[in-house]
Amino acid sequence: MTEQLYFYQDDRDTKCPFAPPPGLRALNEKAPVTKARIWDGSTPWLVTGHAAQRAILSDPRVSSDDKRAGFPYPNKAMADTAHHHPLTIFNADGADHTRIRRMMTRPFTRPRMEALRPQIQRFTDELIDEMLAGPKPVDLMTALSLPLPSLMICALLGVPYEDHGFFQEHASFATRSDKTAEQQNNANQALGGYLAGLLQKKMDDPAEDVLSDFAARIKDGDLTLPEATLLSMILLIAGHETSANMITLGTALLFDNPEQMERLRGIEDTRDAAGAVEEILRYLTVATFGQRRIAAEDFDFEGVQIKAGDGIVVPLPAGNWDPDAFPEPEKLDLTRKATHHHAFGWGIHQCLGQQLARIELQVVYGTLYRRVPTLRLAVDRDDLAFRPADSLAFGIGELPVTW
Repeated sequence: MTEQLYFYQDDRDTKCPFAPPPGLRALNEKAPVTKARIWDGSTPWLVTGHAAQRAILSDPRVSSDDKRAGFPYPNKAMADTAHHHPLTIFNADGADHTRIRRMMTRPFTRPRMEALRPQIQRFTDELIDEMLAGPKPVDLMTALSLPLPSLMICALLGVPYEDHGFFQEHASFATRSDKTAEQQNNANQALGGYLAGLLQKKMDDPAEDVLSDFAARIKDGDLTLPEATLLSMILLIAGHETSANMITLGTALLFDNPEQMERLRGIEDTRDAAGAVEEILRYLTVATFGQRRIAAEDFDFEGVQIKAGDGIVVPLPAGNWDPDAFPEPEKLDLTRKATHHHAFGWGIHQCLGQQLARIELQVVYGTLYRRVPTLRLAVDRDDLAFRPADSLAFGIGELPVTW
């Protein structure tokens, strides 16, 4: 009798929603690399071990090209639109990836991001002031979690914040599981047209921001307007969605771990929250679908034979809960040294904006609970609505809080 393959989707236990799916953890106990079945019936390799994830995501024999036959798409909507996907930082390999990433890296260096800390602190304090002055209970997502990263990415890119309602509406389709190809295309066209207009304005009237840098590259012939528009769209979408989820989810997680929240209440310098941020990133790992790859050639890996054209799925939450890398992974310990986590991926495709996200989280976690020491859930824990299993990012739609 043929052994039934594990069906991979983010089927978290509703009684322990912050943990990775229990099936993934059980799978890793057997072997760090196994075959699994995904939504379309295909059977890619599933790489669950922490060390194995680092190795496969750094292997030049593995490709990110989502147009190759056999690529393990996360869902039907992405499969249906893959042939329309232009070359981006996400699906490029080798020299193409290096060229694209180099154009996007300069604004996101660690010193540049650290220089933004005072501005992030000011925005955070202002948003908390507004929250405290308003009615309660309040949804933390709309009061703080989403506005803060949106304000920062707008300031960094040079996008008017007063347009945030427009771009958040269209950007949300990137992480929605119920979208159709037509909806995604309409959203891309609306957002692309908006950003192209901004880029054209900045060619004539540049400022100190990322879009002005892209505009200068267009004038110099290094980028076309469509290429710059796409790069801008990627940064705008990625720059607020994941950080917003982490602020909300991290707070919900800390409500479940009050002794750990107490550690953060005593922080005076938000830089001292850095270790806590790494542990919360490890524990939650909002990139639920992980990294998707396809083998470009035959090779042996961790005792299995991977063939050219085989799909490869790297569920990052599984690696971040691998007991060989993180003893007692189910325990949230803000004193743990967790900087080797994979919450931002690994290898050449690591998240470009990870330094900005880290500082945003350090400032929020190091400020919110100190300024609002009685912050608590305004609903029963079981009433929280977590995103469905097939969403691209783990999150909570709303987090009603009071104090």
